[in-house]
Amino acid sequence: MSEYITFARPYARAIYDLALAEGSVEQWGGMLNVIAEVAAQEQVATLVGDPRVSDDLLAQVIIDVCADALNSEGRNLVRLLVENRRLSCATDLAALFEHLRAQGEGVIEAEVISAKPLSDRQQGELAGALKKRLGREVTLHTTLDETLLAGVLVRAGDLVIDGSYKGRLGQLSRAMSR
Repeated sequence: MSEYITFARPYARAIYDLALAEGSVEQWGGMLNVIAEVAAQEQVATLVGDPRVSDDLLAQVIIDVCADALNSEGRNLVRLLVENRRLSCATDLAALFEHLRAQGEGVIEAEVISAKPLSDRQQGELAGALKKRLGREVTLHTTLDETLLAGVLVRAGDLVIDGSYKGRLGQLSRAMSR
């Protein structure tokens, strides 16, 4: 997430609360992802910085590009973000909304970085251990980083577990330099 997270947080909380009350969490998640994707386009960034483009025109361009992916509330959100100069936080807004949704569903997403691909059995064991430790369902997202040498690095919310050889060698080096 970027430096715009502070601006995005109150929008994400308000939209999540509204979506929860309306029973439209899934729909809002989709709309926010579409808005974030459109806002991240280079052509839109060019329009945002152009003083000749009015807020109304910019909002309408984004709404037109999003087309049927937005309902009337989604279109109003686009207008609000443009008017308040917060379009740049759309990506963080979508990510924070997804985080709130996962929390509400009792699920936590864990990023697992490994030196070598993990088998299905290894992923299952890791997910089970994290579920036991965190008390929630765990969704794993795995990536490879050969610079770890061996082992894994796990990030789940505020929890970071560095079980990589690279991390262990770094700890050993720091301990020896004291």
